[in-house]
Amino acid sequence: MTINYTNVHLRHDDRTILSGINLHAQAGEMIYLTGLVGSGKSTLLSSIYGDTPIYSGRAMVLNHDMHKIGRNKLQYLRRQLGIVHQDLRLLSDRTIYENLDFVLKATDWDKKNLRKERIEEVLNLIGLPSIGHCFPHELSGGQKQCVCIARAILNHPELILADEPTGQLDIENGERVMSLLNEIRKQTDCTLIISTHNPSWSKTFPGTIYLCENETLTKITNNQQ
Repeated sequence: MTINYTNVHLRHDDRTILSGINLHAQAGEMIYLTGLVGSGKSTLLSSIYGDTPIYSGRAMVLNHDMHKIGRNKLQYLRRQLGIVHQDLRLLSDRTIYENLDFVLKATDWDKKNLRKERIEEVLNLIGLPSIGHCFPHELSGGQKQCVCIARAILNHPELILADEPTGQLDIENGERVMSLLNEIRKQTDCTLIISTHNPSWSKTFPGTIYLCENETLTKITNNQQ
């Protein structure tokens, strides 16, 4: 099991964000976290990659106990994850190639030829093979989001977490990004968890839907493709 949360409580500054969470994800599963802004979706995602501590309950991520995980194991876990942040976090003073190369260097890809090969692979996968020389400001919003997906999959993650990946995109670019994420999930059998305030994506790209509301997490439907 990729994620096994049982009766988990999340707090921030002594305030309960979510309580009694039960979230169970299998390899290859598509999961949507829906709910209003401020309902706890992003906090739940951050607990999965270790930025928000588990207050109580059983929390396992890729066989790591999030109660007991130390710094070294946390760094190892994060190398098994792909994270698509809402605010993109691309380095503006570096080209797209340099942005991706920076991630590979930081995760112990020592051989330059292997880094180059992997960067070319992911740029081809997102359908933008010729943008490596470009700077982030030279790309459209949809292209930049696709680059963030490329960055997230560099290390062949078992789990991808995407926080509002289409929130700042128009419908056409949003659908392209969702289609790309879904295709990567199917090709690699990774688990994909998407935080979104637009649950209508599940009609085109079926998955399990959870609702964050009133400090709780409720499974709404299970319609895997």
